[in-house]
Amino acid sequence: MVRHSKGTLGGRSRNLARHHKPSSLRIRDIIKNYEVGDRVAIVPKGNTANIPHPRYKGKVGVIKEKRGRGYVIEINSMKSKKLIIVNSTHVEKVF
Repeated sequence: MVRHSKGTLGGRSRNLARHHKPSSLRIRDIIKNYEVGDRVAIVPKGNTANIPHPRYKGKVGVIKEKRGRGYVIEINSMKSKKLIIVNSTHVEKVF
């Protein structure tokens, strides 16, 4: 018998929490603005409803463009460059 999938985040709550409760979102996290060309890290926060895939957790990339409330980020993944769309709440600037 084939086991059915439990979704993208099935069994990942322990990995996302990392021994503490997921951080609550503050107003400043929601209204952050970044410029094209900024280096950012992908850090899942708050509600798990719109987080990027867990394989991108901690990856650093460059913002290519803004789309609505999200950003298109170019990251290096497995010897290739990928473009992913991430909501601004799950992005932090890297200096």
